[in-house]
Amino acid sequence: MELPHTTLEQWVVLQTVVNEGSYAEAARVLFRSQSSVSYALASLQERLGLRLLHIVGRKAELTEQGRALLSQAQPLISAFIQLEARAVGLQQGARTQISLVVDAVFPKDSLFLSLKAFQKVFPDTQLQLSEILRNETDRQIQARDADLYITTQPAENTLNSRWLMDVEFVPIAAYGHPLLSLKIPINASQLGQFPLITIVDRDSQRDEKRKTYETANWSFTTIEAAIEAIVHGVGYGWVPLHKVSARLESGELVRLALDGNSLRKTALYLTYNSAQHCYDPTLNAFVAEIERRIG
Repeated sequence: MELPHTTLEQWVVLQTVVNEGSYAEAARVLFRSQSSVSYALASLQERLGLRLLHIVGRKAELTEQGRALLSQAQPLISAFIQLEARAVGLQQGARTQISLVVDAVFPKDSLFLSLKAFQKVFPDTQLQLSEILRNETDRQIQARDADLYITTQPAENTLNSRWLMDVEFVPIAAYGHPLLSLKIPINASQLGQFPLITIVDRDSQRDEKRKTYETANWSFTTIEAAIEAIVHGVGYGWVPLHKVSARLESGELVRLALDGNSLRKTALYLTYNSAQHCYDPTLNAFVAEIERRIG
């Protein structure tokens, strides 16, 4: 078997120069001297016998041949990074602690059954769980303080993030609410005559105080409080179906037949903190329990 004439390191340097636009910026990102970056690219081009880059103004851009070859090399770069990340995960072994951020709409039964099953296999692993609302997702993912996230939006790096499940939301009101006496389907103008119950985080709630709405919006910082407000006839709202199914069956709450869509779906995504976390055996054991209960 013949050894490759080029190295993965050279292709990574090429990718970084293209991403950053110049040799100087690539050297800064790679913590190298500019001369070492130049040498790596010169060697790569010499071994291939092709010109991969040319300078346009002050920016380094790929030639047509360089673009074709780098596009083929990119999956190899990603695969090698994942390989090293997996090695780190295997080296670390079982974790002593897992930090988890979960959106409040995720089904609690699935969550706690997963935690109970995980605990039996990893009794010495502690778990720290933070529950958030949709508005807080972006801030939480950017902070990167947790090992795992179950949120309503994926991280920018799709290698570390994947779709987990859809949560169904339905419009509801309490039995006896005036909306239920209207002819169906109920239109937006009719809905606007009654308070809409919304669920927001505290920062968003403070911002809402400065805004003026054409219709009444009553905001709550927990799903449970919002549902109780609806139960007591304060207004109507869209809530996760699994959180009110028992009350719908008992007749305490009633689904509204709206003009248009009376069912909304919100996707939840599972996101690992980093590529290394994707290969952590302890984290993956917990993820397997989650997926087993929602599958």
